[in-house]
Amino acid sequence: MTDQTTTLSPTDRSYVAFVEVAWQRHIRLAMLLAGDRWRAEELLQDSLVKVYERWRRLSRLDDPHAYLRRTLVNNQTSIWRRRRRESLVADVPDRATPGGDVGPDAVVLRRALMSLPAKQRAVVVLRHYEDLPEREVAQLLGCSVGTVKSQNARALDKLRHFLDEPSYPVSR
Repeated sequence: MTDQTTTLSPTDRSYVAFVEVAWQRHIRLAMLLAGDRWRAEELLQDSLVKVYERWRRLSRLDDPHAYLRRTLVNNQTSIWRRRRRESLVADVPDRATPGGDVGPDAVVLRRALMSLPAKQRAVVVLRHYEDLPEREVAQLLGCSVGTVKSQNARALDKLRHFLDEPSYPVSR
């Protein structure tokens, strides 16, 4: 912890300790939901602010990480909904290229994942990256277990089709 934490209340100190663990634990989930590092950091930061607003109550829970995960999904869903109402622009903005620390397979897989509709992407990320059971994914997304199963099946079919296209070679 930093020197500034010595003047914080015990509740705030526990929140700072939570953030230090939560950032590392949830940044990849945020990246998979948001699509890139910068949006992911903003998504995670906004979600952590919401967690802080309720920290006195949440700190007594068994798993405040579950609440943060739910907040991440809800915030990203709100962003997707807002984006649908945005108007298109004539010029496409510049995008950062992936860092040198990821291989070509990771880039192709990320591109395939980003091609999925928002709900299917959320189901795939929560089921296969976060390794959550279908029931918990259904609770997080506010839908039935059957919807999670069907969205997951459709998403995996789309990913298989995308990755089997000859224009996207994957080393095997």
